[in-house]
Amino acid sequence: MNTRLFLQINDLARATPWLHAPLADYAKYGVVLFAVLLLAGWWTARQRGAGLPAAVWAPLGMLLAVAGNQLIVSAVHEPRPYTTLPGILVLADRSTDPSFPSDHATMAGAVAAGLLLVSWRLGLLAAPTAGVMGFARIYIGAHYPSDVLAGFAVGAAVTLLGYLIARRPIGAALDRLDHTLLRPLLRPGGTAGAHQSSPARP
Repeated sequence: MNTRLFLQINDLARATPWLHAPLADYAKYGVVLFAVLLLAGWWTARQRGAGLPAAVWAPLGMLLAVAGNQLIVSAVHEPRPYTTLPGILVLADRSTDPSFPSDHATMAGAVAAGLLLVSWRLGLLAAPTAGVMGFARIYIGAHYPSDVLAGFAVGAAVTLLGYLIARRPIGAALDRLDHTLLRPLLRPGGTAGAHQSSPARP
């Protein structure tokens, strides 16, 4: 099933040459968009005065998820599709790195989950953005569908479970920073106050 679905998407890629450039570029450089979304999460929490611990944790959780994903990648050591499936269309830069789980999907899943903790609206924007990233990685021949789904799961799980542990220490650290020269990074102005450690509502 996994290989069959990959081949169906690869056949779609053969039939849609007009999509090659945009999806290949997004698969490679789309990480910039996720960085912008993380900045938007920080800005939203700062303006609202709520959800800032989640906004701080979102990029940290993403980095932790990608780092942890490397342990799985090394343990499973699954070859890339283009090393085992002759004759497929390959739009990706060929790599000798293992395929499972996808680092890009792990990053995307972690960012989407982290932004859901900050704002439902941002999270609902990040989720399809992550979905397109996962599809693009399959479309260009870099990953199997299972690589992408596993990456989404790893990224979301590390971010959501890690926040349960990290939110109180992060909230306490932000309260201390609120009385320093870094306060403008935490709130646009007004009186100092405690930061909420629970997810903000849109």
